[in-house]
This record gives sequence, structure tokens and C-alpha cells, in this order.
Amino acid sequence: MKNKELMRTVKFTLFSISAGIVQILAFTLMNELLDLPYWPCYLTALILSVLWNFTLNRNYTFKSASNVPVAMLKVLGYYAVFTPLSTLLGSYLADTLMWNEYLVTALNMILNFTTEYLFDRFVVFRDSIDTKA
Repeated sequence: MKNKELMRTVKFTLFSISAGIVQILAFTLMNELLDLPYWPCYLTALILSVLWNFTLNRNYTFKSASNVPVAMLKVLGYYAVFTPLSTLLGSYLADTLMWNEYLVTALNMILNFTTEYLFDRFVVFRDSIDTKA
């Protein structure tokens, strides 16, 4: 059981790294090519990353056969709190305090990685882990 949970954590980490790559590439393209303020770059990149990460983790990390719309609504609930807080904090740090946009994005990604794993594991997929055939 302990090895199974360790493997689940490793898979989540690897998929989150891939989602982080999606997020940083999207953020960089918008930040460098469109010269937008921090928040639209961050928000768009975050949404793309979330869709990528949810799909991979539902199917391969948590192997959940749960109702996709219900699971997505739970994830939406998490992001209804995380997104405004991280967007406002990121905008304040990058646009007001003039912190480097990439440092701020990295800090938000680390915070997101940690809190989302806990939320997915103990809320979203709590009762449906390893139910997918």
C-alpha cells in the first residue's frame, strides 16, 4: 500500500512537471510576444495547464472511473479559490513590487502543485482511486 501511494505521488509529480512545461511555454509566448500585463498571461497559461494536468492525473495517477463532470466541478471549486488568490498575489508581486514575472510564476506553480495534490487526493478522487478498469 505504501509503495502504491509513493508511485501515485511520483506520477502526480511527473504529470505536474509536464503541466508546468505547458504552463510556462504558454506564459512565455504570451508574455514575450504579446507584451501583456502579468495576469492575462498567467491566467490563460494556468487554464491550459489545469486541463492537461486533470486529464492525465484522472486517468493515470488516480485511475478514477468517477463521473468526469463531478470531478471537474470539484477541481473548478479548488481553482475558484486558488486562481483569484494566486492571480492577485502574482499581479501584486510582478506589477507592483516589480518582482521577476518568471519567479512569481514559479512560486505560484509550486504552491499550486502542493495544494492541488492534496485536494485531488483527499477530495476530488478520495472515493474513486483505482476504480478505472
